[in-house]
Amino acid sequence: MPDEFPLDRALGDGSADRAAADALTKDYSPRGKVRIGSELVAPLRVFFVVVGVVLLYYLVNLAQVVHTGGAHGADPTDAIMVLGAAQYDGRPSPQLAGRLDHAAALYGAGVAPTVVVTGGNIPGDRFTEAEASAAYLIDLGVPESAIVQVGQGNTTYDSVAAAVPVLDTLGIDEVALVTDPYHALRSRLIAEELGLGVDVASVPDSVVQGWTAWQRNFEEAAGVALGRLVGWERFSDLTN
Repeated sequence: MPDEFPLDRALGDGSADRAAADALTKDYSPRGKVRIGSELVAPLRVFFVVVGVVLLYYLVNLAQVVHTGGAHGADPTDAIMVLGAAQYDGRPSPQLAGRLDHAAALYGAGVAPTVVVTGGNIPGDRFTEAEASAAYLIDLGVPESAIVQVGQGNTTYDSVAAAVPVLDTLGIDEVALVTDPYHALRSRLIAEELGLGVDVASVPDSVVQGWTAWQRNFEEAAGVALGRLVGWERFSDLTN
């Protein structure tokens, strides 16, 4: 009896072809895709955890920068210390003048019997920031005998480090630290690392306002986050 399906017999029943096709498509099945994706889950989780921790750390520092900058008054203490800023041939910049105005007000309120002014100069300057600050305070009515000048240092760390031995000889252990709000937390942390007791008294009406003030806050938060990790002397060396 002749074959009824000679073509089928010649080509086979198709099972071999289906097996080959299954083998070729096995790795591209939905199950294969899930397997490949699952291998990426753990690294992605680690990545997002790290990003989350870094972001949280930054936001905590930002909140502390803003909070510390909101402290404008001070309890009675040994001295008021003004951190330097730019001066122009003996005339304080508006930013430095704002700090000195606040320091004079604190002195007049009896916060401390001494005002310490800090800051050096750059090549070509005739005056240090400390000298310009002292002259300005005298014009405001602060007695010259109540002013201590520390005219060294071109960074916050160097200025405070230069002031510490001077303060030690005067028996000054605690200070009301006067600077702009965005700068207050970093300045306090540096002074504390160098052994001073600090009560922050930031300028209530700083010339740094609006979006510029927020930009400075954002930058300071990053700086504080790094400085806390590497130490303030190293931070000063890395950023100046």
